[in-house]
Amino acid sequence: MRTDILTHSGHYFSYTDLASNVVTIEDIAHGLSNVCRFAGHSPEFYSVAQHSVLVSYLVPAEDALAGLMHDATEAYLGDMPTPLKRLMPAYRELENRLHEDISRRFNLNPVLPPSVKQADLVALGGEKRDFFPRDSEPWFVLQGVAECPYTLEAWIPLRAKLNFLKRFEELTCKHS
Repeated sequence: MRTDILTHSGHYFSYTDLASNVVTIEDIAHGLSNVCRFAGHSPEFYSVAQHSVLVSYLVPAEDALAGLMHDATEAYLGDMPTPLKRLMPAYRELENRLHEDISRRFNLNPVLPPSVKQADLVALGGEKRDFFPRDSEPWFVLQGVAECPYTLEAWIPLRAKLNFLKRFEELTCKHS
């Protein structure tokens, strides 16, 4: 039984041997741009890549790369809604190990800055407001969270991928 997947770049990604994997920003951007937030239940496709770009703009400049990369594991694991994730400790363990591995590869601190966690909630508030406007039920996790300053419109996957890569390049000063 295989414990790996084939990535966009043509490399196999092993869930059991993380150290052996080839992890590229292009695979992360491609994967995240094709993963829909909210388990696909938003009124239109809204990618994790777009969410990550948004978070990178909601944090102080020194935390922007951490904000962009905060959900990078989802390029390989998919986006599991938090309520379901709480019920699956093995998934959370793998997610944590992969987060540490990706952080090491991209020279990031594996402990997310508090600003990223806060910006993630601000983004969630904007997503609720702009993509679920008919939902009048308050989300407990958003109590006391600042309003998202941006009006959100969903991007198609290619636009999300290109904007993710552009933002990564801006933040790492890597020019092709």
